[in-house]
Amino acid sequence: MSNGDRDWRGDVEFGRLASVDLNLLVPLLALLEEESVTRAAERVGMSQPAMSHALQRMRRLMGDELLVRQGTGMVLTPRAMELIAPLRGALRRTARLVSATAFDPATDNREITMAMTTSTVFVIGSAISRLLAERAPNMVLRLVTTTMRSPTMFTDDGVFVTLLSETFPSPYPRERLYEDRWVVVAPGRAPRDADAPALLETLPHVIFDASPAKLRPYTILDEERVKYSVREKVTDSLLIPHLVGNAGGVAVQRHRVASAFRDTLDLRVEEFPFPIQTLGIDMIWNPRFADEQFRVWLRALLAEAASTLPTA
Repeated sequence: MSNGDRDWRGDVEFGRLASVDLNLLVPLLALLEEESVTRAAERVGMSQPAMSHALQRMRRLMGDELLVRQGTGMVLTPRAMELIAPLRGALRRTARLVSATAFDPATDNREITMAMTTSTVFVIGSAISRLLAERAPNMVLRLVTTTMRSPTMFTDDGVFVTLLSETFPSPYPRERLYEDRWVVVAPGRAPRDADAPALLETLPHVIFDASPAKLRPYTILDEERVKYSVREKVTDSLLIPHLVGNAGGVAVQRHRVASAFRDTLDLRVEEFPFPIQTLGIDMIWNPRFADEQFRVWLRALLAEAASTLPTA
């Protein structure tokens, strides 16, 4: 056997795959997405008895019931629910692998799933959507807005790329997309003679609940022994400007978000009064995403969207 050859008998995963009827995977996905033997059979052009037989084979293969009867219908088992996103991704990659056509954004009709906070959507979501509509009119953009930083997003939600603040860790490689910075936000009616340190000490704080972590500005305030009180904690930072502008108080917020709300909510925006690093937003790619041609194209589109943002 030459150096370029491989004996799959020594590879447990490939050895098991060689014994699997891969023709079952397409009807399996149809069953999982339709949750009905009849609808799945119609979708893939099989008879209902043939689909029922295939379901029995899939159950033996997966060691799980996959679909169980509940009332008058069928529901997925927890194991079946876990299979949907990775199976869909694997079949799409396989379809592109055997296709003779190269990636063409003008005709590609895939669904692109991205995960980010609502604040990040507010900052760059419109620019991404606008460029996709221009360059890839048949694609569908699916935005998963969440504060969760779990790697299960890549499997459970089929996320292609996550846009994540540098303050939150990730086990995967990351690339900087754009920079932001921290500012102090108070109502326009706050005392004009109070500077940023005075605002932080005298007004009650509305803070983003990043439990169990603490945002970098508050770590610095603690180090500088700034005394402050907390009035509210919210899990969606995009709500902070509304709460401060309408109910008073003070907050530490991203500059790009605060500046967008400055006029409509009559906000006062001051620079954070202590030395602090800029706030970077990074791209983190699904490590199981194998379509490199599409990844390069999407990376360039995200970079172009970021280049259209006002200077922070």
